[in-house]
Amino acid sequence: MTLHPSSSSPLTSAATDPATPQLLKVENLDVEFRTRSGTVKALEAVNFAIQPGETVGIVGESGSGKSVTAFTLMGVLDRAGKVTGGSALFQTDRVAVDLLKEPESSLRQLRGKELSMIFQNPRTALNPIRKVGKQITDVLRCHTDLSGAALRDRAIEMLASVRIPDPEKRYDAYPYELSGGLCQRIMIAIALACSPKLLIADEPTTGLDVTTQATVMNLIKDLATQQQMAAILITHDLALASEYCDRIVVMHAGHVVESAPTHSLFQAPRHPYTAKLIAATPEPHKAFADLIPITGNLPDLKATTIPPCRFSQRCDRYDPALCDQAPLVREHLSPDHQVACWKPL
Repeated sequence: MTLHPSSSSPLTSAATDPATPQLLKVENLDVEFRTRSGTVKALEAVNFAIQPGETVGIVGESGSGKSVTAFTLMGVLDRAGKVTGGSALFQTDRVAVDLLKEPESSLRQLRGKELSMIFQNPRTALNPIRKVGKQITDVLRCHTDLSGAALRDRAIEMLASVRIPDPEKRYDAYPYELSGGLCQRIMIAIALACSPKLLIADEPTTGLDVTTQATVMNLIKDLATQQQMAAILITHDLALASEYCDRIVVMHAGHVVESAPTHSLFQAPRHPYTAKLIAATPEPHKAFADLIPITGNLPDLKATTIPPCRFSQRCDRYDPALCDQAPLVREHLSPDHQVACWKPL
C-alpha cells in the first residue's frame, strides 16, 4: 500500500456534492471518563460529518479518541464514560435523530438495522458458545420479519456474500473453530445482515496477515459500493486509510486536528501532527532509517489544565504567544479541507 493515493478515490464519494444530504453530523462532541485518579477529558469539541455512500477514515495514534468516538455514536460507552456536550444527528429512514440523546430502547432498534459496527477483536465480540449462524439470525430476527427456514437461508446467504467457503457447513461452526480472518468475516456478515446505512469498522484488520487484511478491506469496499452504504474506518494505519477512504479525519488526544479529502491530505498536509504521522509511516520505497518518529507523549488528559492545542508540547512550530490560545479552524486549499492550528504548514 502507498501513502500517495491517486486523484480518483476507490469509492464513489458524495463529499464534494453540496446537494447531497448528510447522513451523520457530529458537532462539538465532548466525552469524559471518571477514574479513581481523576476525570479523563477523552474527547473535546469533536466535529465531522459523513454523507451517503462516502467512506471516511478516522486516523491517529493509540489514545487519540478514535474508538471512543465510535463507541459514543453506537451508544456502547463504558459505564465510566459520560457525554458532556454536543450532538450526533443521524438520518434514519423516517427522521433525523440525535444519537447522543436517544433512549436505549430506540438505539437498540437502530443498532444492527441502520447503524452497525465491526469491532476490533472479533473473537471477543462474537459469543464463543453460540454457533455463528445463530448469531446472524439473532440480528435478522430482531430487525426483520423473517422466520423459520427463511432466517437460516438469509444467514447462509450472508456467509456466502462475505466469501466464506462452504457457508452451509460454517453456519453450524463455533467461533473457536474458525481462523481470525473467518471470524472477522462473520462479524462483517452480522454487521451487514440488515443492510445498514452506516457501518463503523474499528481497526477491522488488527491481527490479520497482509493478504487477509487486503481481502477483508476489499470485501468491505465492495459491499459498501453494492449497498450504497456509508462507512467510517477507524485505523492507525495511514496506508490503509489512503487506499480505501474518500476523506480523512485526523485525531490527536481527543481533538480533530485536520479533515480533508484523502488526496489533498496526503499531498499537502496542513497540520504539523498530520505531517509527522505521514513521515513516521512505512512505505515500500522508504528505508527504515528514513522514518521519522514523533517525539514526546500525549498530554495527561486528567490534568486540571490542558493546553488548548494538545499537540503544542510536541510541535516544532510551537509559539506560546499564539498556541496557548484555542486553535482556530482554518480553511485551506478548499472549503472541505480544514485544520485546527494557529501556525499551519
